[in-house]
Parts: sequence; C-alpha cells; structure tokens
Amino acid sequence: MSKSIDEQILEKLTQILQVMSIQVGVDKSITERARLLKLAGLENQAIADVLNTSIETVRTLTSNLRRKTKKRR
Repeated sequence: MSKSIDEQILEKLTQILQVMSIQVGVDKSITERARLLKLAGLENQAIADVLNTSIETVRTLTSNLRRKTKKRR
C-alpha cells in the first residue's frame, strides 16, 4: 500500500524540521535546543521527536526555562 500525498508531504516536512534543528543547535545543549524549538512554536511532542528524547524531558526542560524567565522579571 503506498502512502498518500499528504503522508508523503508530512514525512518530508518532518525530515526538514529535523535537519534544520540539527543545524541550529549543533553547538548547543539539549536545554538550549529545546528552548529554541519552543520559541519557534513547536509543541512538546515535536520537540521530543526532533531531540530524540521523551516528552517528559522536554516538559522538564521547558518548565525550568519558564521558571528562570519569571525569576529574572
């Protein structure tokens, strides 16, 4: 069974997202990469997929970032 055009497009877009995130975050920590992807508007599940980690890890990383931002204000 072949993939539909929509499935093929989604697969290619996912690959593009992964490549771009690698290029942007090559020299950055996973925390910084998660922050950048969150700022780009990605959902936690998409960030977890891109960073090859769990959604729980992404939640923790982005939660810590929100707390740090609140402390600075």
